[in-house]
Amino acid sequence: MLSLVIFLPVVAALGLYAFPRPGPRVVSGLWIGAAVVDLALVVAMWVRYGGGIGYETDLRWIPSVRAGYHVGVDGLSLPLLALTALLFLACAVYSGGRSRAFAALFLALQTVCLGLFAALDLLLFFVFFDLSIVGMYFVIAGWGHGDRLRAALKFFLYTFLGSLVLLLGFIGLYLGAEPHTFDMVELSRTPPQVAAPGLVLLAIGVGLAIKTPVVPFHTWLPPAHTNAPAAGSAILAGIMLKMGVYGLARIAMPMLPDAWRRYAWVIVVVGVLSVLYGALVALAQQDLKRLIAYTSVNHMGYAVLALGAAGLGTAHVEAHRLAVTGAVTQMVSHGLITGALFLLTGVLYDRARSYELDSFGGVAGNAPLFAGLLAVGAFASLGLPGLSGFIAEFQIFTGTIGSGGAGGVVAGALAVVGILITAALFLGALRRVLLGAPGELSGRVTDLTAREAVAIVPLLGLSLVVGIVPRFLLDVIEPAAALVVSLVAR
Repeated sequence: MLSLVIFLPVVAALGLYAFPRPGPRVVSGLWIGAAVVDLALVVAMWVRYGGGIGYETDLRWIPSVRAGYHVGVDGLSLPLLALTALLFLACAVYSGGRSRAFAALFLALQTVCLGLFAALDLLLFFVFFDLSIVGMYFVIAGWGHGDRLRAALKFFLYTFLGSLVLLLGFIGLYLGAEPHTFDMVELSRTPPQVAAPGLVLLAIGVGLAIKTPVVPFHTWLPPAHTNAPAAGSAILAGIMLKMGVYGLARIAMPMLPDAWRRYAWVIVVVGVLSVLYGALVALAQQDLKRLIAYTSVNHMGYAVLALGAAGLGTAHVEAHRLAVTGAVTQMVSHGLITGALFLLTGVLYDRARSYELDSFGGVAGNAPLFAGLLAVGAFASLGLPGLSGFIAEFQIFTGTIGSGGAGGVVAGALAVVGILITAALFLGALRRVLLGAPGELSGRVTDLTAREAVAIVPLLGLSLVVGIVPRFLLDVIEPAAALVVSLVAR
């Protein structure tokens, strides 16, 4: 079933070209239909999932280097597969009858993202990692706005450089394994004895940090988001940024446990810097989309901080488990919330062709549904209780502070400051866009269409569900988080 989930979208993409000149309704119908079926299959997998590695397929691909088509799901990957299927469906509904090439590219990109989260082979992971870069490059360059070609090129060069560095790290793991293998399950079970584990961790860490991105590797993110189409920004932030943090939890932590514990304080510092820098720079933005883009640096910083805290010593197992659980929950929460926020900024741009905060005001009077959903998304992003952001950040702070020592307490306390700054920047943005006297472009902003509402409401609705009854999600994540912590503590 898992292989069907992975490759169904790309088969649908090829199916679009079976029609000589499909109209917008045919393109939209096939795109949405494939996304609905894919999501239904993932939900069925979730219901039938029984723990451990499920739905596993292991076929030899390149036997000479022991690389294979090895896929499966566990508590780390299953929530991200579900998030991927849901967010791509939301983008399909939101985009409506776009061109055949646009729909086919998104369907292919969906296969790539699903394949990466399901991959249990380093070489397979790398192939999907690289293909995601290519796919998003064409999304930004082909359907973006503003200086889209420059933004797409910067995105490609930055992240492709990161993938090359990542490949060097994977080769280091392969050479350190005995027998040599790229199989992630075997490498996690028996960590490779690499000659320079610090350098291998650095290569893997830098490659994944660029994709996350964390400070100082974040500079490609704002222009890519600002100039991408709304659906592209939603996928870039909601799904592709998770590839870096997921890679740290899936690859770096269990395969290099000694190096991870030795340099955990570096990971913690990078996480705290990303939290504070992302929030402070977002506070200074006059462009709503750039503001949301910088909050992604802030929110991914929380996840990196939590994973770093899980390597601070071995005496606080429960706190470490809570931190890793919080990091995975944060990835899911951020995908739902930021995906919805970027689709909402797309609504604003479709109406007024601008993201400038000072050009709006009093929009709540013209577009009450838009205003309500934007407010819910903002409050969810700043971690208001009752929404998914609170569940994730509470676990991260508790796990970080409980990891022991003054370092964990200081890191947790500094990270809490990021919430205060995030609250200030979102409340300020809501006031400037939704309240007060109408701005020069406010009259152009009409309320959401039915199609736009159907795409956005379920994302924020699920954030509310996770915030109130998170048990269905945590029950899947917690066993996998406990396993990661036990592997790091070896």
